[in-house]
Amino acid sequence: MSPEMDRFKQTLRSHAERTPDAIALWGDQLKMDYATLYAEVMHRQQRLRDEHVKVIALALDNGVEAMLWDLATLFEGLTCLTLPPFFSPAQRSHCLEQSQAERVIAPPELECELQTAGYEKHGEFWRRHFSAPPRLPEGTAKLTFTSGTTGTPKGVCLSAESLLRVARELHQASQSSAPRHHMALLPLAVLLENLGCYAALHAGATLSVPGQRTLGIQGASGVEVPRLLDCLATRAPESLILVPQLLLLLVNAAQNKAFDPQSLRFAAVGGARVSTELLQRAQAAGLPVYEGYGLSECASVVCLNRPGAHRPGSVGRPLPHVEVRLADDGEVLIKGSILLGYLGQAPSPDEWWPSGDLGEFDEQGFLYLKGRKKHQFVTSFGRNVNPEWVEAELTQRRHIAQAFVYGEAMPRNHALLWPHRPDCTDEQLAAAVAEANEALPDYARVHRWSRLDQPFTPANGLLTANGRPRRDAIVERYRAQLTDTRLSEEPAP
Repeated sequence: MSPEMDRFKQTLRSHAERTPDAIALWGDQLKMDYATLYAEVMHRQQRLRDEHVKVIALALDNGVEAMLWDLATLFEGLTCLTLPPFFSPAQRSHCLEQSQAERVIAPPELECELQTAGYEKHGEFWRRHFSAPPRLPEGTAKLTFTSGTTGTPKGVCLSAESLLRVARELHQASQSSAPRHHMALLPLAVLLENLGCYAALHAGATLSVPGQRTLGIQGASGVEVPRLLDCLATRAPESLILVPQLLLLLVNAAQNKAFDPQSLRFAAVGGARVSTELLQRAQAAGLPVYEGYGLSECASVVCLNRPGAHRPGSVGRPLPHVEVRLADDGEVLIKGSILLGYLGQAPSPDEWWPSGDLGEFDEQGFLYLKGRKKHQFVTSFGRNVNPEWVEAELTQRRHIAQAFVYGEAMPRNHALLWPHRPDCTDEQLAAAVAEANEALPDYARVHRWSRLDQPFTPANGLLTANGRPRRDAIVERYRAQLTDTRLSEEPAP
């Protein structure tokens, strides 16, 4: 058992012995104290041990059961794969196949999907036998798949030592605010939220884990705002982890007197770029928001603003467990708590991880991000999207000749389209977009599109000589259409 694992397990045992009646977990219906939490985790750990397997997949909504199985898998030293609810069936199948998950815990609605994938139900587990051992680096505690930068997400293998060190740093970062009640708004499959839950339990706080439906959150970007606000008002959490779009919703609600942030002591925001203007609005509305920065390959959080060390517009200083420096071209390089490797690939020999982000430090050591090196964008809900993947789906439809997709820090993705024929109607283009969307998970779908008045060509500077779009030039020319501010103020469907 790693030192961090031993520390975390002993901490939970201490809570169970010293404050046995304190509420540890609060689900949709059930409240569970720390004594019961510890006993239930130990019970599930034994059940996992009896299965004699290495990889467990969880396809559960947020709740008490999901958290208990997560902890049991962690303490038993198995690999836990938590499937994001916003993944498509094809992506879930890919994750299960690549990870060679021998056991799955899932709700009844996934029965047909799991049977098709070759699993059989035995009690609470779905079982499948794989002839070859999983291609996982030794010590993989958590297998987290990227949220779909392409159609086949990549598995990131992380150790318990790295994960729990980050969780402990998150606990220490919020300690001066002393939050005693954390509520998980994001799915537990989102690594940042998963570690935020560990941090709350480390502190002996109450961890609220209402289901996503209870919160009014559907898929990667759908939010039923009244339901979310009602849940927040009922539970009055003292800490939250937010993506920018959820922060925007709460700021708007607070400014309209529909949300009272008085109970909040600490709210971390990350997953995508946050505008300085939104952070200023949050502060004016009374939300104690602290922006951070991280990536799955580095076990989530790398930098974080915190009380007493806060520079709006920055993503904070590096946490103590990592080193951060800049390459000659300004790319952010990170050392410490990096992945064991990608699933099925040889580990990287370089101890400095290239983030793909450009940044700069100020004199006090706060990091400011300046953009991404590659074409991938991150929506305001924190989902990674490779536009070339979506564009390929669009141009495979018979009416669309050219497509350009943009969604950086926006709740909805916008496409610019050029038809094959000038007599193509808008209705035909809309039908083609709808058809392409059927092949995409919801966070990668095109929510709005505009018909171009001319195609991209080398002559107008919007296409390279070998036929690739000049992305910066296209964004510059069509910025007003692509970044409709009225659109970004609306919740995504």
